[in-house]
Amino acid sequence: MFVLRLGCALIGFSLLLFPQTRAREASPRKTTAGKGTASEPAQVSRWMQSLSLHDRIAQLIVIPFYGDNPSARSKAYRRFAAEVRQTRVGGMILVNRSENGLVKYAEPTAAAAFLNRMQKLARIPLIVGGDFERGVSMRVASATKFPHSMAFAAASDVEAVRQLGAVTARESRAIGVQWVFAPVADVNNNPDNPIINIRAFSENPDEVAKYVTAFIDGARSDPRYKVLVTAKHFPGHGDTNVDTHAGLGKVDASRERLEKLELVPFRAAIADGVDSIMTAHLWAPAIESRKIPATVSAAVLTGLLRKELKFHGIITTDAMDMEGLRKQFTSGEAAVRAIEAGADVLLMPPYPEAAVKAVVAAVRSGRITRKRIDESVEKILRAKVRLGLDRRRVVDLEAIGDELGTEEDNKLARRVASEAVTLVRNEGGLAPLASPARTCWYALSESRYGQQGRTLMSALQERLPGAKRALLDPMMPMAELEEAAKLAESCDVSVVAAFAGFRGSGELSENFMNFVKLLEARKPLILVGMGNPYLLRAFPEVKAYLATFSTVPDSELAMMDALMGDAAIQGRLPVTIPGIAKYGDGLKVAQKSRGSLTEGSTLR
Repeated sequence: MFVLRLGCALIGFSLLLFPQTRAREASPRKTTAGKGTASEPAQVSRWMQSLSLHDRIAQLIVIPFYGDNPSARSKAYRRFAAEVRQTRVGGMILVNRSENGLVKYAEPTAAAAFLNRMQKLARIPLIVGGDFERGVSMRVASATKFPHSMAFAAASDVEAVRQLGAVTARESRAIGVQWVFAPVADVNNNPDNPIINIRAFSENPDEVAKYVTAFIDGARSDPRYKVLVTAKHFPGHGDTNVDTHAGLGKVDASRERLEKLELVPFRAAIADGVDSIMTAHLWAPAIESRKIPATVSAAVLTGLLRKELKFHGIITTDAMDMEGLRKQFTSGEAAVRAIEAGADVLLMPPYPEAAVKAVVAAVRSGRITRKRIDESVEKILRAKVRLGLDRRRVVDLEAIGDELGTEEDNKLARRVASEAVTLVRNEGGLAPLASPARTCWYALSESRYGQQGRTLMSALQERLPGAKRALLDPMMPMAELEEAAKLAESCDVSVVAAFAGFRGSGELSENFMNFVKLLEARKPLILVGMGNPYLLRAFPEVKAYLATFSTVPDSELAMMDALMGDAAIQGRLPVTIPGIAKYGDGLKVAQKSRGSLTEGSTLR
């Protein structure tokens, strides 16, 4: 799941039970959503006895919140209070919203304070989730700003992914979140995928499996920070041309191909004891003959995931307000079908109370058995006990600052961003730059209102105050871009840092495309793909190309250091760029070795 309002590990009890690193077992590890301690059944039994049918079903509902801490008299607060006290939902998920095209991140203390208030209102403690694929900073300001998943693979750093899992668990628990909707287990083998891209680790299923299990192991490495970990999006979202936020996706692969590719990371995650798996709103005709999303397919969730793959943990839907599901079913019918198919948790149904009532009606009509409901409810309640929520459900607001964005964690994020920088092409030895001061630097932002490129511009002002530079946005008319291109006439080389994330086609605007071609015709040009590594397909004649696999500020600094010769270039492609570069390619350049790149130094 990945929506801006969205989005696409109940940790072990002790280091003895779940050590940080352990050999792969032949049979699946016990998930924290499975059977529990001796004291656990008693608490679960007490809760179950106190719940009506309506309240049991409500325990399967997770609603979104934005991380604000509204006044008790506000309409927003009253709505949330009603969902918790009257609908009696079982959980919440922290999501972002967009204002004027700019993503608004939650302030950690405000988000935690709000959750504390909601926890005090709840009869049974809430389980709280977050889409933390690249750490808590995906949703929360001041948390450690890790690069995207693909950057870790480009850096070939398994241990860093393990540390990412550990940091994510610690920062999550600090703000009152116990359910991490990560890692992404999708294999991005489709360059035209409009929603996964750099959110995935690689196009290689074995490599994805390696990083997925590293994240799981890291997240459960410290028993002080117990969280649920989620592999997503089952049965695999890496080979689709449709963004399931907008419509029904399709993985048109044979069962044999699914076994060899899409299912490999999920099998590894299950063997490693992953706590939950998130469904995808896409159709897999090799498994399900009807044209329906996996989220509501018994063949996918019960037949494949439960029976064949032997997964006994929590199955959560992807966000149920996504069009990949809503275009086919009403909120109530989607909820009923998901439970029928085998889902345990209904994530973000558009109308929570309507979803509960629809499932209640389905039980009373005999369409769904009470036993089926109780199986899912007991899983959720056991998880809450394992997380310690029956003993302590609120967090210490004053301690948050000590846990988020520590210098050690930020250092790790910077290192990964630096190690990920990959030199895909370097005709004429343009990189590193022979004369950074005589270089024109351009940043092409995806949004007029965002922060993309600002870190680069500030760093250039500090380190190369005389260098020509320009931050451009996609709303600029071509006349203004042509004027900006004139800066290059007095430069030896132009560097274009083009931001293209994982959404949509991953291509630049038409004006930006023309701008890059205009620069390319005037002087030697180094194109830097800030995010989407497939960007080079649109500029096959460019002389030099770097990829960062992320759009975070540290990636801006990393690419600048690499081009200036202040950092080694050592990344490798985790994906193939069709017709241009192969999986594993990457030209290696030593630190400060300006122009010393030799033939045959491609990494394999």
